[in-house]
Amino acid sequence: MGRYPECCLAAKKPGGPPDVGKMLGGEKEEEDPDAAQKEEERQEALRQQEEERKDKYGKMEAERERMRQGIRDKYGLKKREEVEAEAAAAQEEAVAGSLTRPKKTVPAGCGDEEEEESIMDTVMKYLPGPLQDMLKK
Repeated sequence: MGRYPECCLAAKKPGGPPDVGKMLGGEKEEEDPDAAQKEEERQEALRQQEEERKDKYGKMEAERERMRQGIRDKYGLKKREEVEAEAAAAQEEAVAGSLTRPKKTVPAGCGDEEEEESIMDTVMKYLPGPLQDMLKK
């Protein structure tokens, strides 16, 4: 045996490799009569692989959601969508009948009637007599 393996010896035959004529455009490749059928089978295999991938992803996502729900149940948490929906509903209720922004509420201890009366009494003490009479009416 020589120095070359048998696979290399086939290429060393005179006349060059068998595909040289095809590369130079001499021989046209024969049309495969089953080419359309093979292409259709290939497309079907691709569709089937895509469906399997989607099914696998769907199962994984469902498993993740079950785990998330278990954690929510364990710690008493709500879904993010539910929390956002509740916040939006609360804001809609606050603004439901108003055309402007919501009015600020008066803090406790500010504007009580008793305070207003005591303030009026204090002011009345410093007003001259005729003004006091006018304001009392």
